[in-house]
Amino acid sequence: MHLSHVCSNKTCFLLSLALCGLLVLLIPSLQAPQRQTDLPRPAGATRRHAALVRPPQTRSPGSPSRDSSLDLRDVFIAVKTTRKYHKSRLQLLSQTWVSKAKEQIFRRVCTDDKCTFIFTDGEDKELRQKAGLNIINTNCSAAHTRQALCCKMSVEYDKFIESQKKWFCHVDDDNYVILPSLLELLASYSHSQDVYLGRPSLDHPIEASERVKSDGSVSVKFWFATGGAGFCISRGLALKMSPWASLGNFITTAEKIRLPDDCTVGYIIEALLEVPLTHTGLFHSHLENLQRLPTDGLLQQVTLSYGGFENRRNVVSVGGAFSLAEDPTRFKTVHCLLYPDTEWCPDKTHP
Repeated sequence: MHLSHVCSNKTCFLLSLALCGLLVLLIPSLQAPQRQTDLPRPAGATRRHAALVRPPQTRSPGSPSRDSSLDLRDVFIAVKTTRKYHKSRLQLLSQTWVSKAKEQIFRRVCTDDKCTFIFTDGEDKELRQKAGLNIINTNCSAAHTRQALCCKMSVEYDKFIESQKKWFCHVDDDNYVILPSLLELLASYSHSQDVYLGRPSLDHPIEASERVKSDGSVSVKFWFATGGAGFCISRGLALKMSPWASLGNFITTAEKIRLPDDCTVGYIIEALLEVPLTHTGLFHSHLENLQRLPTDGLLQQVTLSYGGFENRRNVVSVGGAFSLAEDPTRFKTVHCLLYPDTEWCPDKTHP
């Protein structure tokens, strides 16, 4: 009887082993197939992706507002200039849209806040004494070279990051910024998302040789927004640019592709971060034919400009109480159409 009990236990043990083996074989076939995950991209995949350049994205009409509470205190407007233009250009800006930005900021509770910052390359005591002007001496070269331009942009970027503001907008000293249009445009997007707004100066992406090592380079293509018309970058995107832009890294990055400041911005955003430029036709520079801008939509633009010494007649076609001789840039005329209550504006202005 004891022997029979032992044999019975041995039989059960063997049957249990056989059953376990069968289950091991059946389990893989009963499981749902696993989803195959994306493999990490190898080094250099970003450059290959950048070569497949997409056309600039355009702003869809009637896009819903993302930040209806946005005001000028949230925007960091950087005006790039040089000392030789302090009187001829900055005097006009301080008399027109820059003064309006100061006035609108000062109406707020935080009266010491500013939204417009002048980035220049030399000290100017007279300019600093003008109320409301925030002058930043970059200590960069006054030469109009790639290195000097990138030096100023590097300082602009760092100052914006320090400011904690939501939007970084760069313009030149020959731009008129229509502030209501700027706020309306920026309010259509979220500052925490990746947003790069501007106007290309070319109808095709730029191609550059990216120096990888001392023994070679890689060709890379990308769109960029021309700095002469102005561009805006959300804070969310600007923070992602930090490894290539902050604390002097912008200059190092620019040397890597040997291109000017606005091109380097596009390189970092499009080629390295793979964020496409959102094209908008609301930014304008002297590189285009400004006389072709429709008069009835002029005040809805974000930036305007005027021709230089080589083409003084390249200005927006707008009429008013000021003659072309009195107002060769047409900035005063535009300003009085926007703000007819300005003390130096004539009583009657008509488009």
